[in-house]
Amino acid sequence: MKKVIVIGGGLGGLAAAISLAAKGFKVTILEKNSHLGGKLMAVQLGETYFDFGPNTITMPDVFREVIALSGENPDEYLTFIKLHSHTRNVSSDGTKFDFSTDREIMLEQLSRLDPTGAKNYHAYLTKVTELYKLGQTHFFRRTFTSTKDYLSPSLGASFSKVKPLTSLHQFNRRYFTNPFVIQALDRYATYIGSSPYISPATFALISYLELVDGVYYAKGGNWKIAEAFEKIARKLGVEIRTDCAVTKIVVKNKQAVSVEVADEEIYYADIFVMNADLLAAYPDLVHEKDRSHFSNQKAASYEPSISALVILAGLQERNEQLLHHSVYFSTNYHKEFIELMKDRKYASNPTIYLSNSSVTELDKGPHGDNLFILVNAPAVTSSADNSIFIEEYKKQIYTTLESHGLSINANLKVEKIITPQDIQSKFGAFKGSLYGAASNRKRDAFFRPRNKARDIGNLYFVGGSTHPGGGSPMVTLSGINVANTIAQVWENNTDS
Repeated sequence: MKKVIVIGGGLGGLAAAISLAAKGFKVTILEKNSHLGGKLMAVQLGETYFDFGPNTITMPDVFREVIALSGENPDEYLTFIKLHSHTRNVSSDGTKFDFSTDREIMLEQLSRLDPTGAKNYHAYLTKVTELYKLGQTHFFRRTFTSTKDYLSPSLGASFSKVKPLTSLHQFNRRYFTNPFVIQALDRYATYIGSSPYISPATFALISYLELVDGVYYAKGGNWKIAEAFEKIARKLGVEIRTDCAVTKIVVKNKQAVSVEVADEEIYYADIFVMNADLLAAYPDLVHEKDRSHFSNQKAASYEPSISALVILAGLQERNEQLLHHSVYFSTNYHKEFIELMKDRKYASNPTIYLSNSSVTELDKGPHGDNLFILVNAPAVTSSADNSIFIEEYKKQIYTTLESHGLSINANLKVEKIITPQDIQSKFGAFKGSLYGAASNRKRDAFFRPRNKARDIGNLYFVGGSTHPGGGSPMVTLSGINVANTIAQVWENNTDS
């Protein structure tokens, strides 16, 4: 039975471990933190509960698929609640535009906000559905392990159809005229840590997920997805070690042979799967001489995606105007992205995202709203202490929300701030970025670092910094895809 070490127990690592264990491999997960699931973790402050990680869940069948791989019934582990009108977008002047999978609700709003957009809405949904289906057919379910994978004729033919040379902002302007409507749809670029004015229109496929297929919430908290994966992994015999940071991958004759962990213990295996941020962990764990095709210089050349400043705020009052998801937009979206991505500084007038899961499950905030507040932040550029600035920036965020009628300061019961530096430290994120490399350059949008090391024959990569990309469904798919690839390569050797 071939042995596999999975470095990191995020969703990608868990999915790979479950899939491989179900195929007969002996799998061990080594996770540096005390929990599994990576950023998808629960946080409790007093009696108030928060999901730290992905708050917007799409493609629930991907998570069900992982459980089904084990032969278990997904419905016994996870219940997904579909959110009807899921996101309230609020402009700087207070105009509201609610996202919904109900086309009548969308058309009614567009007829008031953007009559041209209302006429074009069917054509828009048709196009984003086409983009999604192209992604599903040609990108989501494949691994990139060698140069020939990038030169596939079918990939080349599909690449030309996914609007690689048009920006997301330009794409949205073809169908809509109201600047606020366009701004609300442009925000989907932030789901991949990028700017809508640069990232390709391909990512309009996210509109299909939110406006056609639907936005979901896992009953009990989205972190329940990671909990379910952990239960399945243990049932399959996967050995799991938490609080176990890998410090080195030992390479001999272009093959990884073992890993060393912080307590100097050594783990040997035949195959290694890295579910840490590739751009940070690969250079950190493997000596540069053993990865000539991925030098320190090459790793540093990638443009990091945006990071986030997160405030967890438990209130003792409920703000009735909030949906499960709400977004309060800045006055100048283009300036905001210039400040974030070109000037590498916090936006002077940030767009503010709120998740309030107590709208859907009251007990998550028994006394009032459980606000997960996020603003886009620049990647980490120095180790300087900016705690005073962060405190002042938090006050600015609260003041903006107060101006929209949300009572924060007077009703604040518990609070915790998570900075980009915290994200970098706790999750090993490349410069604190949420999604590895940004998708502003065509190379990084479509040709992310491959799923297999070029210089090390038995080292594979899963997670948001490799294919098929960031976001919890894509990260999970990367684990499934890589496990299938490993099984194909090693299928004749599993009994040796």
